[in-house]
Amino acid sequence: MKKLLAALVLFCVCAFAAAPLPVAIRNARIVTVSGPPIAKGTVVIRNGLIEAVGESVAVPADAWVVDGEGLTVYPGLIDALSTWGMPGAATIVTTAGRGGRAGQQTAPITTIPATLTPTERARGPEDRPSTTSWVLAADEIQTNDPRIGRARSAGFATAVVFPTRGIFGGQGSIVNLGAAEKAGELVVTPSAGQYISLTRAGGFGGGFPSALMGTISYIRQIYLDAEHYKLVQEAYTKDPRGVPRPQYDRALEGVLESRRILLPANRLVEIDRMLRLAAELKQPAILYGGQEAYRPESAELLKRYKTPLLVSLKWPEPQRDPNPEDEVTFRALETRDKAPAAPGLLKKAGVQFALFSDGLDQPRDLQRAVKKAIDGGLSREDAIRALTLSPAEIYGVADRLGSIEKGKIGNLIVTRGELFDDRTRVEMIFIDGRKYAPAPEAPAGGRGPATENPGGDR
Repeated sequence: MKKLLAALVLFCVCAFAAAPLPVAIRNARIVTVSGPPIAKGTVVIRNGLIEAVGESVAVPADAWVVDGEGLTVYPGLIDALSTWGMPGAATIVTTAGRGGRAGQQTAPITTIPATLTPTERARGPEDRPSTTSWVLAADEIQTNDPRIGRARSAGFATAVVFPTRGIFGGQGSIVNLGAAEKAGELVVTPSAGQYISLTRAGGFGGGFPSALMGTISYIRQIYLDAEHYKLVQEAYTKDPRGVPRPQYDRALEGVLESRRILLPANRLVEIDRMLRLAAELKQPAILYGGQEAYRPESAELLKRYKTPLLVSLKWPEPQRDPNPEDEVTFRALETRDKAPAAPGLLKKAGVQFALFSDGLDQPRDLQRAVKKAIDGGLSREDAIRALTLSPAEIYGVADRLGSIEKGKIGNLIVTRGELFDDRTRVEMIFIDGRKYAPAPEAPAGGRGPATENPGGDR
């Protein structure tokens, strides 16, 4: 009996230690995003969820109380397209071809075709070159990635992370950026969409596809094969007697499992091309990149096709140590100047959009990038929405993320000052109801801060 009681006590102690304490932030300014700001109110988090929010919310007796006088509470920021936590030097490539144009920052990924050995060359679509569509980001997350801590210190509580190898990189997952030993504790949604890149894996003499036209043809062929594969599987499932069973194809299975596709598009011609491709494939799509989204034609196309755009915060800049003989075109100079105005213009045009970090993870770099969009015409309120509720709506998780509402996940940022102001300081971050203190920003080229204890410093 004594052993049983001891075991029950130990279980209760472990359960208490594992669950975050209830938290009440009172007398704070609360920016709910989904509604008007609350000048002085209280938000209560319990069991990782928002229990209550409002002006006259009572503080629970068992809650840890944070005095919010002089503080502002925002929903945790969401990075709409990221590689934080992904293994290797994962990079988002937003251009639809090799090399890009002057003023664009691109870094093509070197990959080996998924179904071939390093000494073989892809001969055609049947080899499934550069395709790992079945890979799930949730299965590959490395919780010790120092970029997670840096992003959290910048106010990011959630990221939509993607494997980015090859053409069909794999399925993204929506994850919270807390500290955990097991990645499964962080996953909000395991499958958010299929990442597609138009980088050319083969190159000259390197096998199929070796040109942009070939890559697009390959994508078309994959979806034709997937549709045929689905019909054959359904027919076999309906009546398998006397019929040879269909061969299993994990590449096509991964394509069919994907809720939506993400397609790269920076220039106006790429936006037009990718919207037409998505319509041809009959797939729900999200475009990412958007450097030339400031052009009125871009907004018109996106509205016509009712397709959301993820706008990169890595604004085009001159190359470092450029070749003095290289000619910079007027279009490149124009894009450098006008790209930060794109979010504000998209908002005015009624286009659904969100912002994504595109490799930026230092808090000051992210702050400066968002400030450029605000200086380019995006209101502060819309900038906050583009990093909270808008990405949640685009990925279909606005019922649990993106705003401060009862029942949603307890992801909050507490700041002293207006978010994105130069002098504003992030005081604390709550992820799944657990408190984290922002780590000191690493110097340029230095190592990121260590991951904190999940219990936080209460």
